[in-house]
Amino acid sequence: MQMNDITMTRRALLGGVAVTALCLALPLGASGAFAQELPESQGDVDMAEAVKPGPLPEMALGDEKAPVTIIEYMSMTCPHCANFHNVTFDTIKTKYIDTGKARFIIREFPFDPVATAAFMLARCNPQNPAELATPAQYFPMVSMLFKQQRTWAAPADGNVRSALLQSVKLAGYSQQSFEACLTNQKLLDEVNQVVKRGADEFGVNSTPTFLINGKKYSGDMSVESMSALIDSLL
Repeated sequence: MQMNDITMTRRALLGGVAVTALCLALPLGASGAFAQELPESQGDVDMAEAVKPGPLPEMALGDEKAPVTIIEYMSMTCPHCANFHNVTFDTIKTKYIDTGKARFIIREFPFDPVATAAFMLARCNPQNPAELATPAQYFPMVSMLFKQQRTWAAPADGNVRSALLQSVKLAGYSQQSFEACLTNQKLLDEVNQVVKRGADEFGVNSTPTFLINGKKYSGDMSVESMSALIDSLL
């Protein structure tokens, strides 16, 4: 997905969630014929700077001392991001994150009001939206939203707000906590700062973008291609 507008205002966020239904393209997986070739890097990044936390607490899994660090900039309405998390991520987690070989960090890079709202809902504690979620709450919420992406991001009746509310009720949100989270101006500002930092400092302009041990990679990755890349760094 390509970036159009770098920041989101609260008015745009609430208006977009209320009336906008997204047209989601079918995700494109990696070609099986080239699945085990190393992905092509789009350039170098200063990993020492990249791993420094931004305005929001880092949402990370894995050992901080792991030899491989993966930072993913993603958008919740990006079908390629959904494909990565629905198809590739769990296997990578089992093979590399859970075994101490890789650390995985998610950073928000929404392209539209609906993606921004979904990220804010993942960042809030559903029972107390004035508090931020922990990684133990955040990652399952992201996984659930990606699995249901078409249901809430492009509902048949076009009512994204209602569809998103019904989805996050599964995680413990009520109408009241849903509204409280989405009207949190400080959280919205911080999400926008994460986006701006990714664009300005690391040249992120599409999703998913992965920063891995000082190299930048754009686009979805299969289990085979990401495994080959991680293995080459061990």
